[in-house]
Amino acid sequence: MKKIFILLIGIACFTTTYSQKKDITLEEIWKENQFYPKSVRGFNSMNDGEHYSTMERVKDRQEIIKYKFKSGKKIRTLFKSNDFEIPKVGRYTFSEDEKQLLLATETEKIYRHSSKSVFYIYNIFTDKIKKLTDDKVMYATFSPQGDKVAYVMDNNLFIQNIRSGKVTEVTTDGEKNHIINGASDWVYEEEFALVRSFEWAPDGEHIAYYKFDESTVKEFSMDLFKGGLYPTQEVFKYPKAGEDNSVVKVYFYNLTANKSTFIYTEKDYEYIPRIKWTNNPKVLALYGMNRHQNELDFVLVNAEDGSNKVLFTEKDKYFIDIHDNLTFLPEDNFIWTSEKDGFNHIYIKDFEGYETQITKGNWEVTSFHGVDSDKMKIFYTSTEDGSINRSLFVQDLEGGEKTRLTTKNGTNSTSFSKGLKYYMNSVSTANSAPVYTLHTADGKQLKTLEDNTDFNTKMEEFNLSEKEFFTVKTEDAELNAWMIKPPNFDKNKEYPLFMFVYGGPGSQQVKNSFGGTNYYWYQMLAQKGYIVACVDNRGTGGKGAEFKKITYKELGKYETIDQINAAKYFGGLNYIDSNRIGIQGWSYGGYMSSLAITKGADVFSLAIAVAPVTNWRYYDNIYTERFMQTPQENASGYDENSPINHVEKLKGHYLLVHGGADDNVHVQNTMEMISALVKANKQFDLFIYPDKNHGIYGGNTRYHLYKKMTDFILKNL
Repeated sequence: MKKIFILLIGIACFTTTYSQKKDITLEEIWKENQFYPKSVRGFNSMNDGEHYSTMERVKDRQEIIKYKFKSGKKIRTLFKSNDFEIPKVGRYTFSEDEKQLLLATETEKIYRHSSKSVFYIYNIFTDKIKKLTDDKVMYATFSPQGDKVAYVMDNNLFIQNIRSGKVTEVTTDGEKNHIINGASDWVYEEEFALVRSFEWAPDGEHIAYYKFDESTVKEFSMDLFKGGLYPTQEVFKYPKAGEDNSVVKVYFYNLTANKSTFIYTEKDYEYIPRIKWTNNPKVLALYGMNRHQNELDFVLVNAEDGSNKVLFTEKDKYFIDIHDNLTFLPEDNFIWTSEKDGFNHIYIKDFEGYETQITKGNWEVTSFHGVDSDKMKIFYTSTEDGSINRSLFVQDLEGGEKTRLTTKNGTNSTSFSKGLKYYMNSVSTANSAPVYTLHTADGKQLKTLEDNTDFNTKMEEFNLSEKEFFTVKTEDAELNAWMIKPPNFDKNKEYPLFMFVYGGPGSQQVKNSFGGTNYYWYQMLAQKGYIVACVDNRGTGGKGAEFKKITYKELGKYETIDQINAAKYFGGLNYIDSNRIGIQGWSYGGYMSSLAITKGADVFSLAIAVAPVTNWRYYDNIYTERFMQTPQENASGYDENSPINHVEKLKGHYLLVHGGADDNVHVQNTMEMISALVKANKQFDLFIYPDKNHGIYGGNTRYHLYKKMTDFILKNL
């Protein structure tokens, strides 16, 4: 009897504890920001490979602190902000000799990656600080000797002597919406992630820099309504699919001769997405590409006279993705990664054109970390433990033996010290926040930097469900998927299904990694009785080149087929109501959700499209033509999978959302979709966020957006 009594008490306690768990609210997600785990930021390896620095907030000041890798102990404070009357520091960089710091303050964001700041130069050894210039400038960068700083201002490239303060104008022809020197135009920044467009030579005697002539590029304009009686207008150059690009040239500037030399190449390349100095300070490597982006020349250029030669050419029947894995090694070798055998793998090449493939298999190298030339070991992250996971490996270059260094399946993200003696690793799973640890290069753990125990304990207060992984097998493909079920899931009940989609080329939403704030929005919907699911269609990443590139010249076709077939699969499950299936996406995902509710009108009863592309003719040419060629060459590919051309099929509830100041996916896409819907006499819901860009955030905006989407789902699905 006593045992039964104790058992009943235990059951009662368990029931009480379970019932006390809280449901998530939108306010907790988007106003109180309760669902952000801690991270380790500003991890910066120092030159000796034995120390690292971080920027930390200490009481009322900012400090840049030097730590020892092996012990994790603080060595010294390098900088204290309250010692000087300067604004808040946003980021910092060392000079090559680590005697000086460049401190960026009052940073003003321009586009996705670009910004301008007021910079200060701080001498660590003399404890002196001075402002670089009173103006906000872009991309301030120390020379290799630390005696000069190059920067961009008003579309021109400048060099300032730190000791004398003398400023040299490398270029003088910079003009907004006409000529850009040392920085990139909008489309290079967005699609090639080329931002700072100049590079110091290793000996500091030359700077290689880009010149963008935007004269023939058409302009796009946006009205801004931030107060005032009349709106203002932002006008910038934006080359849409099939339209003219900037004319791009690369120059060498010789600091001694005070002279710029144009690099004339035999081919007139449409794109030059990368430049990088070799270990030889007189030789620059340059990537030259055709407009279709399926042919890349690796060009070596002599800085003395601009003479050049093509070392090798890589071709692809679809397209070539640009990467930053190029690493020059001692003894005239370098690292290159390529998808030419069907999966992204590592190659070692030399300057005679010979190559050796280092990694091989039906899996992808997702990150290259470096080569320890002394020990003949190469470090990389790959999908060898499954396409939804990322694991760190080291491979012996002589014997070929390979060792997995990370111990936990999930998404491992790694940063190595200079010299590859140590690394910091963060690992998360779909249902656990990141854990940050410090290791020696052989994988031995030295220290836990942050385990997010407090965050995980706090999450135990909430009524959460596990994110479950599985595959959806259709007649066309096997697709990775995840699902979140209601906490009180009953397999004998029927639930409405809410699908999330992105689906763009090379992307992955089905990953064994911590999902951030959206994960908790999905949990909130599950708590309200919805099953939430996501499927990575064909065209996404992690499964090799053919899986990713099957959508070539027909963006939207196979992706939509897969999402419709996945929805049909879900609708065939006993516990899902096939008449209540909704879908939501942002950007490319908004394009996908718009196609789903039109082409898949008999399957989907609701769709939300945030900042969608509605016709690829309206999007930029580098991204679009990489996958579609030009509209002039492939008109049917553009038109047959444009949601605008399928609006007459719409049956369900459709919510269209866009930011009025979206410089990326222009609100023109939504306006054209509205016109098509009205012409077809289709009812829909619409919301425009004035002066908000592609991210639609700031102030109360995110909360407002997610409340609008939540209310729309609760009312209509």
